[in-house]
Amino acid sequence: MVKKIPMRMCIVCHNMVDKRELIRIIRNKDGEYSLDTTLKANGRGAYICNNPECFAKMIKTKALNKAFKENIPQEVYGKIQGEYDKYYKN
Repeated sequence: MVKKIPMRMCIVCHNMVDKRELIRIIRNKDGEYSLDTTLKANGRGAYICNNPECFAKMIKTKALNKAFKENIPQEVYGKIQGEYDKYYKN
């Protein structure tokens, strides 16, 4: 029996990709946003491709506002950019 591969959609380019190849951004129960490097943290999540073009477009178009259905301050985007640079940028 073949195990089903979990697929998720990138909130920027809308491509369906294997969950393990995407970056997950979460909002926890306290309303704080961060990158989920484990892909298992509790909270509401949104997925984005692991490439700089999608990440830059997410910040430019404020795609998290639509994904989480609320107005997200620019400081949150800055915090997420810093975490992305720390964990994912080569």
